[in-house]
Amino acid sequence: MTPVILESPYSGDVPRNIRYARLCLRDCILNYTEAPYASHLLYTQALDDTFPEERTLGIQAGFQWSAVTWEEQPLRRVFYVDFGWSRGMLLGKQDAIERGQEVVERTLPSELLVLVDSPEAFVPREWVTPG
Repeated sequence: MTPVILESPYSGDVPRNIRYARLCLRDCILNYTEAPYASHLLYTQALDDTFPEERTLGIQAGFQWSAVTWEEQPLRRVFYVDFGWSRGMLLGKQDAIERGQEVVERTLPSELLVLVDSPEAFVPREWVTPG
């Protein structure tokens, strides 16, 4: 598996964007055999994205991970753009260009994209309580 930095929107429609990011992770793993890292899903569990100073710190922390190399090569940055480019994604693209990293734009396959607006359609089995 190739490690990659995954970028997708977070702010705005946060519940939808979280579902979208999870589906992007799934796409990276299953369809591209990548090991994606999505700092916007991790750091927002500890930081409040609605506070500008915490959002900035989370973005900066994510950028530090993007400085890591793999087999002496810079990590690839994968941007999922079905919902356009957020401000954070644009900052990520600028950071990737400055670091000389490959920038890849992707969209989800239609069979995954349709799940974004159906929260109940993509629920991993371990999240379901037997009833």
